Amino acid sequence: MIETVWKRIKGCEGQVFKQIRGGEFTYKVKGNSIELSRTNYSISKNTFKEALKYVPLENTVPVQHLPAPSYLFAILMDKRIRQNDW
Repeated sequence: MIETVWKRIKGCEGQVFKQIRGGEFTYKVKGNSIELSRTNYSISKNTFKEALKYVPLENTVPVQHLPAPSYLFAILMDKRIRQNDW
């Protein structure tokens, strides 16, 4: 599953995503991580793999223990990434 999701994440590089509270951001893929436009955070492919255990997400609470939970939510629950998988 992570390989399919990671391919979608890579394919959406540079596109605008929206956080749960409305903040917009983009990201750049750098190897096995992404660099976020609105913060100095980067999110690794392994972090996305861990977050996939909790999808579908209704909010950020299930992924609060992971780095950048609002960004994880925004990316993983976006229809471009999610498609019809969950």
